[in-house]
Amino acid sequence: MDSTSKSEPKIVKGDYGYILEDVPHLTDYIDDLPTYPNPLQDNPAYAVVKQYFVNLDDTVAQKIVQHKSSPRGTHFRRAGPRQKVYFESDEVHACIVTCGGLCPGLNTVIREIVCGLYHMYGVTRILGIEGGYRGFYARNTVPLTPKFVNDIHKRGGTILGTSRGGHDTSKIVDSIQDRGINQVYIIGGDGTQKGASVIYEEIKRRGLKVAVAGIPKTIDNDIPVIDRSFGFDTAVEEAQRAINAAHVESESVENGVGVVKLMGRYSGFIAMYATLASRDVDCCLIPESPFYLEGPGGLFEYMEKRLKENGHMVIVIAEGAGQELLSESIRSMNQQDASGNKLLQDVGHWISQRIRDHFSRRHKMVINLKYIDPTYMIRAVPSNASDNVYCTLLAQSAVHGAMAGYTGFTVGPVNGRHAYIPFHRVTEKQNNVVITDRMWARLLSSTHQPSFLSLNDIAEDKKEEESTTSMSNGFANGQEDKLVSKESSSTR
Repeated sequence: MDSTSKSEPKIVKGDYGYILEDVPHLTDYIDDLPTYPNPLQDNPAYAVVKQYFVNLDDTVAQKIVQHKSSPRGTHFRRAGPRQKVYFESDEVHACIVTCGGLCPGLNTVIREIVCGLYHMYGVTRILGIEGGYRGFYARNTVPLTPKFVNDIHKRGGTILGTSRGGHDTSKIVDSIQDRGINQVYIIGGDGTQKGASVIYEEIKRRGLKVAVAGIPKTIDNDIPVIDRSFGFDTAVEEAQRAINAAHVESESVENGVGVVKLMGRYSGFIAMYATLASRDVDCCLIPESPFYLEGPGGLFEYMEKRLKENGHMVIVIAEGAGQELLSESIRSMNQQDASGNKLLQDVGHWISQRIRDHFSRRHKMVINLKYIDPTYMIRAVPSNASDNVYCTLLAQSAVHGAMAGYTGFTVGPVNGRHAYIPFHRVTEKQNNVVITDRMWARLLSSTHQPSFLSLNDIAEDKKEEESTTSMSNGFANGQEDKLVSKESSSTR
């Protein structure tokens, strides 16, 4: 196995362009660590399992669809229990922290980490860090037991509280070291996972036997590599309630227009999936697909047509959509929140007012517009059944990884199989709706809205996508060439 420095990913290369982007392990920087039999093999609940443990060499492919001549491409280490663990149950002192905005499923993840550690591995010392990263050095903690967390999955929010910012690496690691904590579970979005990566690097620099595991959280589903993020299914389900209300309001009056603003700072997945699920939406606007208001093919022209045909319509808009249009009419302050996210203008109020002005000024036409913003109602609900199951698997995969000595990783499903993913892969870019993909075409077919794209725009998007794919394949082939060259040199 090839080990690398801090600045380089940990890469293992094999035949036919196979690349394993591996995650760090405690043995990478601590010598002669003892191992212990996994207590799961003596757990009566798991006696029915045909195979207790994941094979050490099992990996998960990042891309499941391949051409016959394609290289095997990038893989990640498969998540799951290992035959040997690097912590004795009595030795473990774990902690859990939640950071960033609220998201359905946070309490479920907390509950399942606690119950997984306790019931699968016999760990009894688990600490909740209150109030986000600041809680490490503000000395705000709460002991967590299965009894304490028993019903928390039925509540929204997080019992540990949360905050943005407050990341002081030295103070956080000092606190971890002073308390004797040796497993850290960090639940949060891309900013939080970047912070977790820095914490891992400092722990490694100090040579501490501390496993750092991340559980990626974003309601927008904008974390790359993983299939989806927890809370997303719940958000789409709740968003449909708002869309249904807008539809009922709009069809009950003459020239009714329902405008629903949904979450999605940079990625329009919630808006897109809620639109496809409801089938009551006439137009969906997302950050990835620029639109314009005036002129042929613009939003106003389309609205006039739909109102003449149906007498009502529903518009769904993601919070990050149309920000470039707002910047033209509203002075942009370029302010940021404590997590470093740009503060967005309220596109929902803005577009509602522009619609009213347009029909009042241009057509002397009275419209009945209702604006609905369910953002905080959606964020604050408990997770649904699908997300509860998903959160359980995420939490248990993180626990298995930490007990097996893996560290500096985040966990998530890749092509339906849970895997351990290096921090840098989930923070290097954002997952976005591809507007030249079939899913967006399905939405356009469902709503009958214009794409707002010229043929040149579509050609440029496809060219950029093909260029990215070509570069990715070139990287894989390049890695294979290097491997062959290296093997030839060693033979000589």
